Amino acid sequence: MILILFPALFLFILIFPSSKLAFWQFAVLLTYFGVVVVIDLEHHIILEIVSITGALIAFALGWMLHGFPITIWGGIAGFGIMFVLYGLGVLFSKSVSRNRAEPLEEGALGAGDIRLGGVIGLLLGWPGITGGLLFAILAGGLISIVILLKSFVRRQYKAFRAIPYGPFLVFGALLLLLWPF
Repeated sequence: MILILFPALFLFILIFPSSKLAFWQFAVLLTYFGVVVVIDLEHHIILEIVSITGALIAFALGWMLHGFPITIWGGIAGFGIMFVLYGLGVLFSKSVSRNRAEPLEEGALGAGDIRLGGVIGLLLGWPGITGGLLFAILAGGLISIVILLKSFVRRQYKAFRAIPYGPFLVFGALLLLLWPF
C-alpha cells in the first residue's frame, strides 16, 4: 500500500502544487515521511538518526514558512505535548500491568513518537502543531476502531495490541500542509 500511496502523493503535489511549498521541498519532505512510515510500520520504531534528519528538514522548511519564533515554539510544543502523552501512557501501562499476570510489552508511545512530534512541530509551527496532533489522534482512533472490529470479526482479538503511531502523526502533518484549515 505504501508503494502506491507515496508515489500517488508525489503525483498529486505535481498536479496540484501546494501554495506553501515548492515541489522539490514537498518531495524531500515526502521522502522523509515515507522513511518514517515504512520503518515504523515494519519495526515499530523511529530511529534517532531519522529524527535528527527530519528535525533539520523541518526546521529549514518551518523557518521558511513561519519564521524562526513560530517554528521553534512549534517544535517545543510538539515535543512537549507528545512527552506528556508518553508519560500518561507509561502511567496507564503501569496501572494495567499491576492487575495482569502478564505485563504489557509496549507502552502507548515511544521515544521516536515524541521526537517525531517535535519534528512535525518544527514543520507546522505554533499553533499549527495542535491541529496536526488533533488530526493524528482522530485518525489513530478511527483506524484503531477498524482494527478492533476486524479482529473481533475474525476472532483474533488481543488486548492492548500495539500499533505504530508515526504514520498517524505524518498523516496529521500532511493534512495540514495540503489542505490548510
